Amino acid sequence: MVLETARLRLEPFHDSHYEGLRVMDNDAGVMRYINNGVIKTPEETWENIRRVQARWEKYGFSWWAIKEKASETIVGAACLQHLANVEDAPLEIGWRLVPDQHGKGYATEAAKAIINFAQEQTGATYLVAVSDPENIPSQRVMQRLGMTYKAIEQHYDVPCVVYELKIDGAERL
Repeated sequence: MVLETARLRLEPFHDSHYEGLRVMDNDAGVMRYINNGVIKTPEETWENIRRVQARWEKYGFSWWAIKEKASETIVGAACLQHLANVEDAPLEIGWRLVPDQHGKGYATEAAKAIINFAQEQTGATYLVAVSDPENIPSQRVMQRLGMTYKAIEQHYDVPCVVYELKIDGAERL
């Protein structure tokens, strides 16, 4: 399920996205809040693509590669998934960007498209987003999306700031 915005094209992870995803997986700054700064090996990037493809098959949603339409360059990745990948958990939206793509509004733009997808395709009325408590830029994206602070909770085996979004039937971002 490809999603499009004014500037972006969100494509479900595909083998052709490997090089673009590898840029993020191989950057300690990107991985700082995701994997304690530990970069992924090339094999782990491939494993992640395979895992995401299986989730697309099972759920009809997972991670998208974010491409800038004008350049066809992967500028990030964003997701709709079960929180911490726990089957019956609430749906979570998330994002990460290639470092030189920060500050352009891409995370917010992609997340709005995913929120609309979640509402229209899954009937979601409640979504969460989580971040490392020190990841203030990510929390600012959550606030721009109209999400409200919920709490600090344990997810992915670490303390996370949790924001929530309650969607009524008529709301569309």
